[in-house]
Amino acid sequence: MTVVDSYRVLKALALAAGGLLVALACGTAQGTTTTTTAQNVPGVTSNSILIGTTTPLSGAASAYASVSKGSTAYFNYLNDKGGINGRKITYKVYDDAYDPSKSVPLARQLITQDNVFAIFNELGTPVNLATRDYINSQNVPDLFVATGSSHWGSDYKTYPWTIGYQPDYISEGKIYAKDILKNHANAKIGVLRQNDDYGKDYLTGLTQGLGSGASNMIVDVETYEANAADVSSQVAALKAKGADLFYLVATPKFVDQALVTASKLGWKPAIYDNNVSNQVTTIQAAIKASSPEAVEGITSTVYLKDPASPKWTTDTGMKQYMSIMAKYCAGCDVNDGNYIFGMSVAWTFEQTMLKAGKNFTRDSVMKTARNLNLTGNPFTLPGVKILTSGDNQFPITQMALEHWQNQASPPGWVVDPTIINAR
Repeated sequence: MTVVDSYRVLKALALAAGGLLVALACGTAQGTTTTTTAQNVPGVTSNSILIGTTTPLSGAASAYASVSKGSTAYFNYLNDKGGINGRKITYKVYDDAYDPSKSVPLARQLITQDNVFAIFNELGTPVNLATRDYINSQNVPDLFVATGSSHWGSDYKTYPWTIGYQPDYISEGKIYAKDILKNHANAKIGVLRQNDDYGKDYLTGLTQGLGSGASNMIVDVETYEANAADVSSQVAALKAKGADLFYLVATPKFVDQALVTASKLGWKPAIYDNNVSNQVTTIQAAIKASSPEAVEGITSTVYLKDPASPKWTTDTGMKQYMSIMAKYCAGCDVNDGNYIFGMSVAWTFEQTMLKAGKNFTRDSVMKTARNLNLTGNPFTLPGVKILTSGDNQFPITQMALEHWQNQASPPGWVVDPTIINAR
């Protein structure tokens, strides 16, 4: 054997050994993160999918803790049925207390340490604005964020890995404006809003919807910080400015405070309450701390079925919701609309993954989420569709108006029959 031949043999053996080591190394990684030996998909095995989120389990926005619990209940229900294409869902939920300074390192932990396949339904506008840069830099699906900021639909080209779910706040604000012009044309509007992009979006929608008359109709705008103790001084200021219509852009804790404060001050404006705080439990808490008169006639919007309404008692989707709650969230308040929201978005995740197929990747799942045409979500109002394609990246754009009536049986929201296309 010549020197050259010897060299070739040694080189071949070295390459073979190197290939074996690489194969072994890949095989070890794939034992925890891949679907097959040929495909490296973080957070996915042949029988599991790991997803995660950050959400306020504590703090001022902890009323939203039931959102992730609703999703968890639905995923447990799916898992008992065999999961999605044979893969069971593990949903890791971290408490960020609605604080972006906590959510950013937790999102990083989910991706770099927990090795999740996707971030799912992270809650809150300020939180998602803080985390989306990092999530997108890692090419991780940021699916169906729990906030209606217009950013998620408008910025999809800049942040291709982030997509929203619920109707956007600007469009919702325009719906309120149209109703105000129809039913309260001479109103003097006082606005209470959270001092961030969430609050700005709702005010923008109202202002755009009112048109040229906005500057005359809006007599005062009061803001509060997300970590504030209370909003009683802001409510008093709105009353002092002569407002006779109260536009509430606040999370549940502060909506309760505002309604109770208005009642104690003897202020009886017409009230519009943003969708994110219209849970029956929120309104009932305000009644308990003040009186039924404090909430009578409140106007809000809705796109989900109301678990507290007898209208849905015999509905197939509501029966499914109640059955899942009884088995997987025993002791939870089924009338808290945040639970059914959590289930509705978990159902949407399930359908997206099914459409992506069994041999999906992060990229293919995002492409699927960007091209949805889903009907029949058991937890949304009949006729509400989940549609995304092209430049339309706002999954849900349909809502109805609803009004709180103490004379209803039982007292609660009465929904207008007309479905409104918000965009």
